[in-house]
Amino acid sequence: MNATVITYAIYLVIALPLTMWVARNLFRNGRIFLVDCFHGNESLADSVNQLLVMGFYLINFGFVALYLKLASEVTNTRGVFEALSAKIGIVLLVLGGMHFFNLVVFTRMRKRASWNQAPPLPPSGTI
Repeated sequence: MNATVITYAIYLVIALPLTMWVARNLFRNGRIFLVDCFHGNESLADSVNQLLVMGFYLINFGFVALYLKLASEVTNTRGVFEALSAKIGIVLLVLGGMHFFNLVVFTRMRKRASWNQAPPLPPSGTI
């Protein structure tokens, strides 16, 4: 088997499960923020969470697939490691960027949700 094909296989074996792991963590840990954003409406929060995860998968799996092609032929073990480090490094940066994008979206949603709440009442007396 060709070293380039082996590099492609290893890249996919690492990049796809890594994407799934990040998506699962975002899904599990982002739920509480969404419930807060939607004022305790858990069914709406769960539905939006599912849609966010689906979009995350589509974007990142699409990126992994488009980024699969190598610019040059891999001929030795060193080339395999160099190609994989570049490919996986970029995938990690994209996953990190997507994670921070999701955090920004969640934070903005939470701020908007808190704006719609009634302001606290002024103190009624002195101590």
